[in-house]
Amino acid sequence: MEFTKLKFSIADGIARIVLADPTHHNAVDKRWTEEFRAIAVACEIETELRCVVLSAEGRQFSVGGNLREFVAERARVDSHVRGMTVDFHAAILVLNRLSAPLVVAVNGMAAGGGFSLVCMSDLAIASRSARFNFAYTRSGLTPDGGATYFLPRLIGLQRAFDLLATNPTLTADEAQRLGIVARVVDDADFDAEVEKVVRGLAALPAGAGGRLKQLIRAGVENSLPSQLDLEGRSIATQAKHPETMATLEAFLAKGRA
Repeated sequence: MEFTKLKFSIADGIARIVLADPTHHNAVDKRWTEEFRAIAVACEIETELRCVVLSAEGRQFSVGGNLREFVAERARVDSHVRGMTVDFHAAILVLNRLSAPLVVAVNGMAAGGGFSLVCMSDLAIASRSARFNFAYTRSGLTPDGGATYFLPRLIGLQRAFDLLATNPTLTADEAQRLGIVARVVDDADFDAEVEKVVRGLAALPAGAGGRLKQLIRAGVENSLPSQLDLEGRSIATQAKHPETMATLEAFLAKGRA
């Protein structure tokens, strides 16, 4: 597929997805969702993937759904929007189950589906000037992109309802205090910090970051006995990986030096 709304590349075990339609504030339209799904599948079949980073060109991360397209498709808006969600949600399911952590780098405004992408990340980093607003109900819509799944797990049911129903605009610091983003970085240092984090995750021994992601996500749903069993099997499997053993040997050698 030719990408016109997004950019995609893989190098050194890092998949880079870039929202690349700054003229339209990286709005989510039908073409966008089709490209996003194709990129997610490409990530899934990449056997050496260590990390995925999602970022955006321009002054906005994403303003969410392209409402002009909704109105233009008024005669069949229900089937049009449903088709968009099929592709959007298929991509989210793939990225959620990847054995590689997903870092979302948020500059400018993240609204609607753009905000949903932040919530489904494994680690969100925001520039100091970033802003967050769901805006669905203000437009007479209901959330998509997993917002009603991921957000309550991050901040609780009542806070999630408040944000989704009343649509306050959050600063980056407010989003961090709520637990929606992990780090807030001054704008001047933003790109460098994102790259440092992504490179650090990619440099972990093979499987370590991906297994951690899967353990944390499973832990939200599992009972304690099930999660302890999963942890036990995971650390045993990871311990025998050649890269893990080499890391352990190097650590012990450094201690003897």
